Amino acid sequence: MQQQGSKSGSEMEVTWEDQQNINIFSRLNNRVHDLDDDIKSAKEKCENLEDAGNELILADEEMVRFQIGEVFAHVPRDDVETKIEEMKEATCKSLEKLEQEKESIVTQMAALKKVLYAKFKDSINLEED
Repeated sequence: MQQQGSKSGSEMEVTWEDQQNINIFSRLNNRVHDLDDDIKSAKEKCENLEDAGNELILADEEMVRFQIGEVFAHVPRDDVETKIEEMKEATCKSLEKLEQEKESIVTQMAALKKVLYAKFKDSINLEED
């Protein structure tokens, strides 16, 4: 029989701070997954804008159809080129910010992993499947 207060080999006391670290890690992990989706979407949008710009270069017409919301409007090609470039710049800046945020979060997660694995060793799994 074990004495009260002693722990078996696989039991580990989880302190309030440990639980907070686990919760923070979980929230950061969820945010990384959200960022992955946002980054993928931003990359696709950036590629689509690049393709649209390339198609516009090949267009012979002075007036082109440009989608505004759900409506297509006839707009001068130069104005559309400018608008596409502005949209592409904004999307690429947004993409860079998302990637920087992800890098920051991954760094925080690595630090938390180090702390949690140091205490719990094989008793905790923080890796993706």
